[in-house]
Amino acid sequence: MRSAGLRFFEGSTEEKVRYACDPKAPASEGYGSRMLAKEDGVLDWRDYFDHHTLPESRRNPSRWPEVPANYRSTVVEYSNQMKILAQRLLVMVSESLNLPPSYIENAIGEVYQNITISYYPPCPQPDLALGLQAHSDMGAITLLIQDDVGGLEVLKDGKWVIAQPISDAIIVILADQTEVITNGEYKSSVHRALVNAHRARLSVATFYDPSKTRKISPAPQLIAENTPRKYREVLYGDYVSSWYRQGPEGKRNIDALLMAQQ
Repeated sequence: MRSAGLRFFEGSTEEKVRYACDPKAPASEGYGSRMLAKEDGVLDWRDYFDHHTLPESRRNPSRWPEVPANYRSTVVEYSNQMKILAQRLLVMVSESLNLPPSYIENAIGEVYQNITISYYPPCPQPDLALGLQAHSDMGAITLLIQDDVGGLEVLKDGKWVIAQPISDAIIVILADQTEVITNGEYKSSVHRALVNAHRARLSVATFYDPSKTRKISPAPQLIAENTPRKYREVLYGDYVSSWYRQGPEGKRNIDALLMAQQ
């Protein structure tokens, strides 16, 4: 998967723009670029390709690159395997809270999976740029692979900690809806991507999310007299709209779901 993505991004600009996404449409499928200046002087420094992979009715490999020759088949196989892994992990989360094994999977409903390959070219002024701004993912769970360059940082106890690259490891990032469903027992992760002055970096993120018509709320089994409900119910489509409207900075969007505690 990594090698297929790298072959595409190291190809010609003409080949890449053949698959350009709609820059005005959030989460539009295809190739895009975020080499843009921000008002605060920080640069976004990332090229990406977003694939709509689940449900299978959304899957249209003809919209994906033809080069290298195995690109499309690789994305399909990778999509299928990441679905299996995400399901196994969500079963583990459910069981750890004494919920039925399929509780979180059932709460999510029909899954919408997107796979985004991100390519961060060498940046001449890395102190002025971020490959990806600090944020927590809005869906249920994200599975990430990266190359040996590194650059992923996670916010822990108020400090940024580098996630050191491990060959063939898959990084598991819990997202906002899992925090809601578990009533805060599991927290979504705030993370960001740094850039490198000398080497390009590539990562592949698989997002496992509810449909936009799904209502998400804390599991009733996790609410008791001494454990009050922490989050209000939210229609996932409304949450997504808020995420794009307000910007993905920190935990702002999920904090808006917090209920006032007595």
